[in-house]
Amino acid sequence: MATASSASPPHDLESATSYSPIPGDPPAEAQPRTKKLLATILFTCFFLLSLILLIIKQEPDPQPKLNEDSYQSPSTPTYSFSPARPLAEPPSRGVEQGVSEKAFRRVSGGNLSFAWTNVMLSWQKTAYHFQPEKNWMNDPDGPLYYNGWYHLFYQYNPDSAVWGNITWGHAVSRDLIHWLHLPYAMVPDQWYDINGVWTGSATILPDGRIIMLYTGDTYDVVQVQCLAYPANLSDPLLLEWVKDPNNPVLVPPPGIGLKDFRDPTTAWLSPDGDKWRITIGSKVDKTGISLVYETKDFIKYELLDGYLHQVPGTGMWECIDFYPVSLTEENGLDTSANGPGIKHVLKASLDDDKNDYYALGTYDPIKNKWTPDDPDLDVGIGLRYDYGKYYASKTFYDQNKQRRILWGWIRETDAEELDLLKGWACVQSIPRTVVFDQKTGSNILQWPVEEVESLRSDSFEFNDVRLGPGSVVPLAVDSASELDIVASFEVHKETVDEATAEADTGYDCPTSGGAANRGILGPFGIVVLADDTLSELTPIYFYIAKGTNGKAVTHFCADELRSSKAADVDKIVYGSKVPLLQHEKLSIRSLVDHSIVESFAQGGRTVITSRVYPTKAIGRAARVFLFNNATGLSVTASVKIWKMDSADIRPFPFDQL
Repeated sequence: MATASSASPPHDLESATSYSPIPGDPPAEAQPRTKKLLATILFTCFFLLSLILLIIKQEPDPQPKLNEDSYQSPSTPTYSFSPARPLAEPPSRGVEQGVSEKAFRRVSGGNLSFAWTNVMLSWQKTAYHFQPEKNWMNDPDGPLYYNGWYHLFYQYNPDSAVWGNITWGHAVSRDLIHWLHLPYAMVPDQWYDINGVWTGSATILPDGRIIMLYTGDTYDVVQVQCLAYPANLSDPLLLEWVKDPNNPVLVPPPGIGLKDFRDPTTAWLSPDGDKWRITIGSKVDKTGISLVYETKDFIKYELLDGYLHQVPGTGMWECIDFYPVSLTEENGLDTSANGPGIKHVLKASLDDDKNDYYALGTYDPIKNKWTPDDPDLDVGIGLRYDYGKYYASKTFYDQNKQRRILWGWIRETDAEELDLLKGWACVQSIPRTVVFDQKTGSNILQWPVEEVESLRSDSFEFNDVRLGPGSVVPLAVDSASELDIVASFEVHKETVDEATAEADTGYDCPTSGGAANRGILGPFGIVVLADDTLSELTPIYFYIAKGTNGKAVTHFCADELRSSKAADVDKIVYGSKVPLLQHEKLSIRSLVDHSIVESFAQGGRTVITSRVYPTKAIGRAARVFLFNNATGLSVTASVKIWKMDSADIRPFPFDQL
């Protein structure tokens, strides 16, 4: 096929020609020039700094002005739940290299405003979510199942609890819950990935070979695609990885920015079955695009005409994922599956707003086009995997149990200084299965893998609890920091039908003001990570909004506004609408694991991941409640709660082999 068409990226001055990579290491003469330039820069900076200090010393101390942001009148009220307003912005991390911002800048920088203790910070570390022993982690990479082991690779900084020096961490598990840390799989040690071994995907070929494609950030900060594979396929741990001598195997094509070409997907077979295809995210101006390449050997590639898909106004597409789902079966499908009874999910992580969007559609491999079922719910403007803090996700087909498994990165939402004090930052979500929702026909269902239930221990049941308007009911569960909660709520249809329409029909979780704001038909749900006096609490709830047209729309929300006394953490309300069918009870499942709460509504139609950092509702002081803050609705609730054991996550015992 031709490599250019009317739909290909336009010719522009900034990227008029494709990147020409250096065939080997950078030229030797480049090093002395770099050192000489560095010395000149350092001398100039020192001279300018000395001059600035001399000028400052001669000027009187400035007086605060009423129009300065840093000035606060003595009469200005302060609120203990308002976000911190630091004195200085933290350094940006990742943007100069062309990836999404990795520093959480909304509450970071300057001096901490809360007196954190070691007990509070130690409590935040999870008990059964995957995370390294220390330091920074972000995107999941190349997950796969091989010879009895689940493998997870991930972006990792071996040196600090902030983003940088990105290396591939590696861990293995028999069950996706208990993990053993292995030596690093790949480190940034070649000219084509010296600035980072970034996100990649695995493909298992029919003959058993494993292909790993990943994005490398070159010494001159260009995003290129690289090939690696296991050195020894007889080793089930896949300890040794070889970078192909032909790297980089792909460079940015003409018209694509040198920093806008990353995150190759798992490959799928072409219609004739003799070639493989991958897609890579990019953008043209503000249009997010999905480029498709075809290859026989994963070394030489052809760029196919046009795009797999594009959506104007969505910006850079990162971490694209593309996979089939069955319309009739509960099992997952191999990535190459296509034909009758199959839809394809296209997902993109939007660099602009740091959320993962997906859409269902039809894939035509002959035309190299994917078409969304509903243009109003297209990628980047419609459905999201998760309406909380969840990004850079990646799926893989688990041939061991014929299911598709989804991983996602859960970042921190506290001040960067706190992460450095803790010595770690970020975790992975509990792996989720993904299937097509056969009842609604318009979304997928996500659900925690069944293996997590092996951690359940003591259980508590509370059946037919009647919740009148304005009621809060404590549940007798102590030490509620590690829980699996399943709750259902029965609302009488007659009550909803007879309820008066509310004037404000545009209810939206993020702008609603949280669970404290009462409506006729909501909010009602559960409260987790609360203290006895409810001075700290995180409500997970439903809100039924009835419009003037008489139709009721159900929303699923997670309210962090009062989750912590500290101002050094982000506290907002997450959520969205959730499809509800006639005669269905409302249901919530929440996995509480210290500073993380993953909540699933209606069997996983809508999902919210929350990061919360309480200061009082920790350890034995953490409590669970049922509540109904509606003004015109009574609800009957039934709840079953399991305490959760900790997962066994530790270094691999090589000394015991």
